[in-house]
Amino acid sequence: MLIGEVARRSGVSARMLRHYESLGLVRPSGRTGSGYREYSGEDIQRIFHIESLRSLGLSLREIGRALDDPGFTPSALVGDLIRQTRERIAAQTELLTRLRRIDAADPAGWEDVLQVVALLQALESKSAAARQRAALSSADGIPVPVEALVEAALSETEPNVAGALRWALARSGDRGPALLAEGLGSPVAAVRERAVRSLVEMPGGEATAHLRDALAHPDVVVRGYAALALGTQGVADAVPTLIDMIVEGRNDTDAADALSVLASDTATADQIASGLVDHLAHDTTEAPARGRLTQALAGIPGTRASRALVELSRDADRAVALTATYLLRLRDVRAGCARVSGQV
Repeated sequence: MLIGEVARRSGVSARMLRHYESLGLVRPSGRTGSGYREYSGEDIQRIFHIESLRSLGLSLREIGRALDDPGFTPSALVGDLIRQTRERIAAQTELLTRLRRIDAADPAGWEDVLQVVALLQALESKSAAARQRAALSSADGIPVPVEALVEAALSETEPNVAGALRWALARSGDRGPALLAEGLGSPVAAVRERAVRSLVEMPGGEATAHLRDALAHPDVVVRGYAALALGTQGVADAVPTLIDMIVEGRNDTDAADALSVLASDTATADQIASGLVDHLAHDTTEAPARGRLTQALAGIPGTRASRALVELSRDADRAVALTATYLLRLRDVRAGCARVSGQV
């Protein structure tokens, strides 16, 4: 078979076939009487072998070794190819991500493109000061891609920079909450904590909805941040988690403060008091937890909380009884002051 026919059937150009011959990869088995190259069936099969190996990313030199060296083993070479391919894919993926972020910033000209590129590089800087300046650049009207801000916020370990990134995210628009909510599913606890702390500072109903969902999160840290934020916003769904935090001694003071905010509503105040009393009545509730629960009743108004304190003033646990007695006196003093103020 002549070279033109081989090129048509194999899809390899005549020029490339001549290049293969110059490298010694394929040698036509014969020549015609006119001196034209003539390829045998075995030659054509070798061409297909070469093309197959090229499709795997092997160089022509490596292909020659693979086909001609009986002692050549593919395992090490294939392993290198896998590593190189992964590195190439990672680099291309990083480039694609960067291009998408630039496109999302909707640059009007090359100056805008260069500005966004500089910001993205600054967010990845080893210098905490540079990262912080990049996060705060939105104050100057420079658009910072929200995806880059979220990625930086979820990986930032420097407290001051993390605070600046959360501030920038709160000003970044509507896409931030959904991206941060994805961070709540990270297998890394620190990433989940950064995600929920950023969500807490995001304005709007979408962020609040994600925080409500986070109340059922398996991570107690995530649940705690969500409950504290929702409690200060007056969301009664946070009550059970806040009470659990008091029982477990996790940010119990902040949890009690959040409950007192929620207790401004009479119905919610009675719900909170009932929840605290229910835990106090459990036989499994340990003494320190009972003390914290009793103290939490201090910020809960209403008759349900008052009755609970009266009962607790006679509790077998002397520390609980003393705390309840003290809180009852405080309530009496406040009530007296309120009456005097009303008369005046």
